[in-house]
Amino acid sequence: MTQPTWDAVDAYFSEQLVGHDPVLEAAAADADAAGLPHIAVAPNQGKLLHLLALTQGARRILEVGTLGGYSAIWLARALPADGTLITLEIDPTHAAVARGNLARAGLEKIAEVRLGRAADSLAALAEEGVEPFDLVFIDADKPSNPEYFRWALRLTRPGSLIVVDNVVRGGAVADAHSTDPAIVATRALHELIAAEPRVTATSVQTVGSKGYDGFTLARVQG
Repeated sequence: MTQPTWDAVDAYFSEQLVGHDPVLEAAAADADAAGLPHIAVAPNQGKLLHLLALTQGARRILEVGTLGGYSAIWLARALPADGTLITLEIDPTHAAVARGNLARAGLEKIAEVRLGRAADSLAALAEEGVEPFDLVFIDADKPSNPEYFRWALRLTRPGSLIVVDNVVRGGAVADAHSTDPAIVATRALHELIAAEPRVTATSVQTVGSKGYDGFTLARVQG
């Protein structure tokens, strides 16, 4: 199979199962207009996050890596009216675009964009003693994923879900000799998860409009 086939299949499923959504389409357009990188989740992947949050009955969601707010909209829409989404972004331009997109989606009262280094923001959340999150979505700088996962464990509870995106890296994750910092960290992340008795996890390879990649899904056990 080739990239055009993957694109066509994603487009078909998105058309059939996601449909036309002016708010999400406007969010993607605003991100493009602001020059943000084209690395947001695809529509069908966004809906997967939405369904995971709904299935989880999530009331509190943490996202590490906001970009233009596209995935944040999908996640926040799964929350009840008194729910909370906190999303972390290091880039001021990205954060401004995300805040505008969340406001247009009518989610500004339940979705908060925190600006700064994710590691610093995660430490601040722990210092604040926030209530545990029911779902954590990690989609930021890949070399920091092991650190982000450790913080996610501190900020969740038994039964919470942790989703880590972009873990297959075009298949390069299987290369034990790679010196690419993203690959080294991704392998370290999975070694950490494998040795961590508090979680049970699996990873899934995906192909589609975003290429060949995948995600890891971990459930906190206790």
